[in-house]
Amino acid sequence: MGRMLCPSSRAESDLDLKAPAGAASGPQGQGGKIVMRREISLANGICLIMGNMIGSGIFVSPKGVLLHSASYGLSLVIWALGGMFSVFGALCYAELGTTITKSGASYAYILEAFGGFLAFIRLWTSILLVEPASQAVISLTFANYLVQALYPTCQPPYDAVRLIAAACLCMLIFINCAYVKWGTLVQDVFTYTKIMSLVLIITIGFIKIITGETKNFDSPFEGSSLEAGSIALALYSALFSYSGWDTLNFVTEEIVNPKRNLPLAIAISMPIVTIIYLLTNVAYYVVLDMPSFMASDAVAVTFGNQVLGPMSWIIPIAVAMSCYGGLNASVIATSRLLFVGARQGHLPDSLSLIHATRYTPIPALLFNGMMGLIFLCVEDVFQLINYFSFSYWLYVGLSVAGLIYLRYTQPDRHRPVKLTLLFPFIYCVCSLFLIIVPLYSDTVNSLIGIAIALSGVPVYYLCIYLPDERRPRWVSRLNATVTKYTQIVCCCCLTDLVVDTENLAESKTQ
Repeated sequence: MGRMLCPSSRAESDLDLKAPAGAASGPQGQGGKIVMRREISLANGICLIMGNMIGSGIFVSPKGVLLHSASYGLSLVIWALGGMFSVFGALCYAELGTTITKSGASYAYILEAFGGFLAFIRLWTSILLVEPASQAVISLTFANYLVQALYPTCQPPYDAVRLIAAACLCMLIFINCAYVKWGTLVQDVFTYTKIMSLVLIITIGFIKIITGETKNFDSPFEGSSLEAGSIALALYSALFSYSGWDTLNFVTEEIVNPKRNLPLAIAISMPIVTIIYLLTNVAYYVVLDMPSFMASDAVAVTFGNQVLGPMSWIIPIAVAMSCYGGLNASVIATSRLLFVGARQGHLPDSLSLIHATRYTPIPALLFNGMMGLIFLCVEDVFQLINYFSFSYWLYVGLSVAGLIYLRYTQPDRHRPVKLTLLFPFIYCVCSLFLIIVPLYSDTVNSLIGIAIALSGVPVYYLCIYLPDERRPRWVSRLNATVTKYTQIVCCCCLTDLVVDTENLAESKTQ
């Protein structure tokens, strides 16, 4: 829609179904087109997935599972089941990511399978509330734990926490605007750091077990709550700790050899995270009895105070660094979601621009940062998260349902990874359950979230569904003007869709 200052051409929406016209000759293997560089290696991909999955939750609030299961033994079973379920979803995304070689994760897959309307609603809810609110909460958690050492006996000043959170977010926006490699380097470093922190906790737990301190496991299943509702809520809590395994699918177009590295990164990271979660909880259960565990607002901090003595400051710092790494992964994923949505025509063209030499989506990153800062000004930003407790499972479930739908509508499509349909069927059934649980247990907040999502319907009708000549003229003029000056100020160009030519060639041969 917008006027272009750099030479570029839009790609067809179904290019990954077609054969390549010829060998690419320009830089990046795209015949000289302006595209995102493939700079994310296998190691970077593993760190992105693990860095987003292992957030502050395993340090701060793993007690949700124990609260509803009511025993150490059953809670460990729930953690294991949550890991298996997440592996099912991640495997489905491995097939989707290698079949639909576009960035954007669930947005791109819903768009391909079910069309623009549902994809736009997913995008609308994300940019309007879910992503900026999540980033505001993560940055506030980071700031709180960072300054905890300075205010050991009282709450830190409200303004100080907000300013540190804003500085944290702005720094990550700058890093990811500069170079993609800078963002992945930050992700790698902080992922290694949080894993080392969890290894420390696990090691202490094993030392306690070896020395015979296992009284908390004398009757591990005693008092277990076997009611269906309690088990459901326990599983729901565990699955939220596993969320984030779809992070790498947001940057598919930037992965080196995605046909190999995307499924391999998923296959490596998912078992590691599951094992780390199980062993970390074993360590917690060995050291903390049930009353201490349930009374703690930050389980890892309570654990550190009991076993680390004067070195207990390590745990709050580890939590802060875990939040920082998780926030960086969220910034990377959200900016690519905005970028892909704008390239599709669902957002202003200015958000689909990338820097002419750095190949980073600077306008999308700046918009992401601006929305996050706005939400940091909301005093009760934590409450906003409750409005969309079901949305993650709704959109992921729709994506996996799209996998089943495409299997029947496009049976001959080339699929480098092809699962048995048992996996997506099981995942869809379980996702339906995970959507119903919050609607039943938190009906009011869930209905508010649905209303906010439906507010995107008139926007879709006026700005996307109507033909250009029937849309309000000021919208088109504003879009063109903003795109023009964004290109000038940010030194950016409109981009082409990255096409996996090797994948397409194999498809043509078949």
